[in-house]
Amino acid sequence: MTVDQMSTFFALLTVAANLLVLGGLAVYLGSPYNASAERLRVKISSSVGDGALTLAWLVALVATLGSLYFSEVAHYIPCKLCWYQRIAMYPQAVILGIAAIKKDLGVRRYVLPVVGLGSLISIYHYTLQRWPNLSSASCDPTAPCTVTYVWKFHYISIPFMALSGFALIAVILLFGPRGERRDSE
Repeated sequence: MTVDQMSTFFALLTVAANLLVLGGLAVYLGSPYNASAERLRVKISSSVGDGALTLAWLVALVATLGSLYFSEVAHYIPCKLCWYQRIAMYPQAVILGIAAIKKDLGVRRYVLPVVGLGSLISIYHYTLQRWPNLSSASCDPTAPCTVTYVWKFHYISIPFMALSGFALIAVILLFGPRGERRDSE
C-alpha cells in the first residue's frame, strides 16, 4: 500500500473513532437526564464489560503502530509536539495491555491523566497546524510543528488522529466496569 492509501486508512479509523466518541459522550452525558440514554448507557456498559481494557489497549496499539508507520515507513520527521504525544500514547499500549491481561480496572487512575495530557498536547498541535502564525520562533526548523504531512477529509491530520485515539481510550474506559480488580490472585 502507498503512503497515501495508509493515510486514508488511518483517517477512516479516525472518523470511526470520532463517531464512537461523540456517540459515547452523548449517551454518557445524557444518561442522568434521559431514561432512554440511561438504558442505552447500561446496555453499552454491559456489552463492553470486561473487554473495555482490551478495546482501549487495541486503540493504543493501533495509534502507536500508526505513529511508527508515519515516521519509519513514510519517513515523516516527528516534531517536538509529536514526540510529546508519543510519550503520552506509547506507554498506554504497554500499560493497557498488562491491565487487560491482569484485569486491573484500577489502571484508569493512571491512564486517564496521561490521556488527558496527551489530548491537550494534540489540541495545541492541531491548532498550530491550522493557524501557523500562532507558532513561536522557537519551533525546530528541521521539524516544524506547523507542517501538515497528512490532511484528509478537510480536517484530519496526524495530531487530530492522536487526539481521536486519546479520546476513544477515555470513552471506552468510561463505559468499562467499575472496580479495582476482576480476577482473584
